[in-house]
Amino acid sequence: MAEYYPPVGFHFLVKFESFSDEADTRFQEVTGLGVTLNTEEVSEGGENRFTHKLPKKTSYDSLVLKRGIIKNSKITEWCKEAIENLNFEPQNILVSLLNEQHTELCSWNIVHAYPVKWSFTGLNAQSNDLLIESIELNYQYYTIKNL
Repeated sequence: MAEYYPPVGFHFLVKFESFSDEADTRFQEVTGLGVTLNTEEVSEGGENRFTHKLPKKTSYDSLVLKRGIIKNSKITEWCKEAIENLNFEPQNILVSLLNEQHTELCSWNIVHAYPVKWSFTGLNAQSNDLLIESIELNYQYYTIKNL
């Protein structure tokens, strides 16, 4: 009966192709798994009532990964190298939605991702919140498996 219920969105795993440290790839939030099919309007000669909307190309949203700050992180070093030194090493990233047995239900394979924005939550002496690192990535495209 469980296969009829939608899966939960809080049990997931993020893997970077070049970074194998599991503690380094624990994220609290992943957003931006979206794609848009862009269209082009074409007017037909002599037809003034409407224009044709034809498919043109797809565009992908920026992928945003959020997590608490981790010391000695290879991902942080990768972001720092790209942002501060403009030395880009695109990474393939696998985002997997997991079931209660920690088995992959479906996954998104993000191709050639690189950081374009790196930010941190504010510092506040009157709060006991964690310092959250946010990494925004551009990428070429993604493929979906088992959705």
